[in-house]
Amino acid sequence: MGNGVTQIRRSVMTLALPVTLTTLLQRAEGIVAVFLVGGLGATSIAAVGLGQLLAFVATTLVSGISVGTNVIVAQLWGARRRQDAGEAARHFLWLSIGVSILLAGLGIAGNLLVMQQLGAESAVIELALPYSTLIFLVIPCTVLIQVLSSILQGTGDTKTPMYGLIGVNLLHVLLAYPLIYGQWGVPAMGLKGAAIAVGVAEATGMFYLLLRCRPILKQSSTLRLDLIRSIWDVGASVSGERIVQQAGIFIYTKLVLLYGTVAYAAHQVGLSIESLSFLPALFSG
Repeated sequence: MGNGVTQIRRSVMTLALPVTLTTLLQRAEGIVAVFLVGGLGATSIAAVGLGQLLAFVATTLVSGISVGTNVIVAQLWGARRRQDAGEAARHFLWLSIGVSILLAGLGIAGNLLVMQQLGAESAVIELALPYSTLIFLVIPCTVLIQVLSSILQGTGDTKTPMYGLIGVNLLHVLLAYPLIYGQWGVPAMGLKGAAIAVGVAEATGMFYLLLRCRPILKQSSTLRLDLIRSIWDVGASVSGERIVQQAGIFIYTKLVLLYGTVAYAAHQVGLSIESLSFLPALFSG
């Protein structure tokens, strides 16, 4: 009996630890971005924080697709319905592509208005707008990394997404510093360089995970409306919950911005440091 329980715990940890590390690495990219632009001053930190906020809200809207993909693919895969699991994965992948492209367009069209409504100062908006626009251009890559990771995790492969995110974070750091500050013969590009580094790193990670998912994806002869309904049943409540949460964060951000750019920049640095304190809970959970 004891050996059986030990084996179950070992199996759970083997699956859970890479998932935890993947979640950690997804958060780490944003945290590192704030510290990387720290040398440019408070206005740049505030601009990055504001751009990340808008992008995070966009990805939150499709969080239900990611969670639903993981749950449904895992159920079908566990039931040995590999064809159905592959068709579900392919349907959800195309769904996420369509939704993320729509969100990218809406984000690029509306980010200026949202920044103004939040009360950001003109100097912050001037820096945040090109940064945010570039980040929204690669939102499809960000969303696909999440969905492709969910597909792989649903089949029991929790290590490949972890390796992919390790690569994304390493490439991000290697590209961001010279692009931001001008090193190794690269001209200093400031926040635009920071956004380009994010885009290149996430596009690379997306293509890597897509290649690893190709054997899983299965062609379907018809549109499987039953799969679309199933992901709605699972994911709608998740997206709804997180949208409400983001609405609260928007209100809180507007209140902090009332105190000015320096206060908001300090707030962003504080949030990044505070995020590190949550990491032990991820492992213990």
